[in-house]
Amino acid sequence: QVQLVEPGGGLAQLGGSLSLPCAASGFIFSSYGMSCARQPPGKGLEWVSSIDNDVSVTYYADSVKGRFTISRDNAKNTVYLQMNSLKPEDTAIYYCAALRYYSDDVLFPPTLGSWGQGTQVTVSS
Repeated sequence: QVQLVEPGGGLAQLGGSLSLPCAASGFIFSSYGMSCARQPPGKGLEWVSSIDNDVSVTYYADSVKGRFTISRDNAKNTVYLQMNSLKPEDTAIYYCAALRYYSDDVLFPPTLGSWGQGTQVTVSS
């Protein structure tokens, strides 16, 4: 059974940083690309970032490029989203999923299971 646990999140100040780990289990983690998405208040789910299964290639939405970094540790079955220079518009519920990169504009459903339970990130000005 695919499980994705996101214990991070919280409150940050404008310009601050947060790190969001996503711990995976129930599948061969190293064989799958991973993606992060977010749902701002009152809006739909939007793609944020993806990383290939072999760690070599990463992808970012224009809105977070240069501020967010996605990484993974295949030995720990964990993907990380490091968020720096946070802005109020980054306020959202953040999710991870077993999903490789397809497109900046279209968010495909997860390859395995569903999006994780999500974690709230709130950025105050």
